[in-house]
Amino acid sequence: MRYKILFLVPYPLKQAPSQRFRFEQYFENLAHHGFEFTVQSFLDSHNNKLFYQPGNSAKKLWIIFTGFVGRILILFRVPAFDYIFIHREVTPLGPPVFEWVIARVLRARIIYDFDDAIWLTDRKAETGMLSLLKWRNKVASICRWSYKVSCGNSYLGNYARQYNRSVIFNPSTIDTRHAHNPGMHPAEKTNTIRIGWTGSHSTLKYLKEIEPVIGKLTTEYPNLEFMVIADRAPDLKIDKLKFVPWRAATEIADLMQFDIGIMPLPNDEWTKGKCGFKLLQYMALEIPAVASSVGANLEIITQDETGYLCATPEEWYIALKKLIDNSDLRLQLGKRGRKLVEARYSVVSNTSNFLALFE
Repeated sequence: MRYKILFLVPYPLKQAPSQRFRFEQYFENLAHHGFEFTVQSFLDSHNNKLFYQPGNSAKKLWIIFTGFVGRILILFRVPAFDYIFIHREVTPLGPPVFEWVIARVLRARIIYDFDDAIWLTDRKAETGMLSLLKWRNKVASICRWSYKVSCGNSYLGNYARQYNRSVIFNPSTIDTRHAHNPGMHPAEKTNTIRIGWTGSHSTLKYLKEIEPVIGKLTTEYPNLEFMVIADRAPDLKIDKLKFVPWRAATEIADLMQFDIGIMPLPNDEWTKGKCGFKLLQYMALEIPAVASSVGANLEIITQDETGYLCATPEEWYIALKKLIDNSDLRLQLGKRGRKLVEARYSVVSNTSNFLALFE
């Protein structure tokens, strides 16, 4: 029997990290094991670009409307599928009406997947109207109605277990064979040492946490450069700053320019839901990692063995300085980090766990 899966996802394929590294890279494995699957995104590639640009309110309303129409139409096809895999939510606004229809009316088996504390928000100045429109308390309801819940770390899993007993730890994973493979992407040797960060525009604000530390280090070390790979340029007062626009085609080659990878985060309830994906990217490419001692970072990094965890600006300064001064240490931490990712956070090591979602 060939099981059929419907993936209901927010973003177009091959564009959102949460989708690429949580389930898209398992599509080949699903097909190999006899599964058939269909993917419907709320936003298509064209609308996704427009939606996150400033202005264009009328166009954005139309985009949301067309997204809802697509979701209504797909409901008629739900009975043809054995599993409905929902990443984050079916619609970005409003109560979980579609999820309720799928689970309660159509009696379909939902696999609910999320990798952030999406029942919360990191917008400190969010209006009451936006909070109402987002309807974040729907996460609890969707967990309750789901056949299984797939969570990216233990913090998210503990939340989900309040509403569902069938919760599976399913980490964001790295394709260590074909993509994040340092052997396939040799780094160019230069005299410049690069501290690097990669992420989306929504997380650029976390770089403010260590802006003074990076600024001080770039002043002390003439050959030190700070490199940012993102979909938007950062607003940072750092002299030796190199911004590289994120592109799928050059993502790995760009990351391989890093000598040290960083992941700063504030310590709050929202960031405890972060799954440490930046760290996994760095470590898979044998780039030594330094991160805030928050959330999943504590599960991924073993202090002084696979990286450094920092809680204060002074700790950040000491850890980064140690790595800048010692190329052998960078090499050792990088090798250990790679081994950890291969063993616990790779597509190869997690494939059976992912496929078990559909047993």
